[in-house]
Amino acid sequence: MPVRALVGKRLTGVINWHRSRATIHSMAVLDAIIDDIAIHKPDHVALTGDLVNVGYPPEFPVAAARLSPLGTPDHVSIIPGNHDAYVRGSLDAMARVFGPFMCGDDGETGYPYLRVRQNIALIGMNTGVPTAPFFATGTMGRPQGERLARLLQDTRKSGLFRVVMIHHPPLRRGVKFGRGLTDAKSFERILREEGAELVLHGHNHRFSIHHAAGPSGPVPVLGVGSASAVPGTPQHLAEYSLIRLTPGGSQPIRIERRGIGLHDRKVSEIGISVP
Repeated sequence: MPVRALVGKRLTGVINWHRSRATIHSMAVLDAIIDDIAIHKPDHVALTGDLVNVGYPPEFPVAAARLSPLGTPDHVSIIPGNHDAYVRGSLDAMARVFGPFMCGDDGETGYPYLRVRQNIALIGMNTGVPTAPFFATGTMGRPQGERLARLLQDTRKSGLFRVVMIHHPPLRRGVKFGRGLTDAKSFERILREEGAELVLHGHNHRFSIHHAAGPSGPVPVLGVGSASAVPGTPQHLAEYSLIRLTPGGSQPIRIERRGIGLHDRKVSEIGISVP
């Protein structure tokens, strides 16, 4: 990539931060959310990307220090977002800091990775790729898709509850132009053929639940909110999802949304969902 294009992409990101993102994201809000997560002591924490703003190498150690209360690499799984992969070289900088949080149980790097916690299979994807200014699309790619299909097959045969982590919204519907997954059709085909029990994604900074077709029924696709959003409207709250998984139970997935309300500015339950 020409240096001119690289600088241009990061420059537009910095301008965007100062003009808009800095007014809708707060580190004090993020700290309050992190404190609430620590109080609830989840068995595992899944972060679906966008840990930094413009993929500048010094941003990653700062992010690591802020997120450290969440736990060690055994306890926290991370995938990159488009802001983490803002320009060429950004993901290398991220891996130097967060590598132990973004690899499989076998220690191998690359995506998708597989982590098994009790009877839960966590499959971490990477759709973060550098894009032209003002675009925020993501791409899975054929090699990742083929490996995803194999992992879904293997973990199904092992009787595991399969959770796929992907940053970009993986379905073709309900995505704004310039922000979706370029090969969402391929991802949907893999789910249709191999299935999964839950898909988690970020990127939109909004809580959402959709469903994709699967071989044994609909696959819940959960979009998680932003943990640093300055509370402004009921649709844009700083929040996280506290998810209880009970494989084989009458209610296998229960989602407690916890976030900062518009009025009291304290972290509390803001909703319960059963997809």
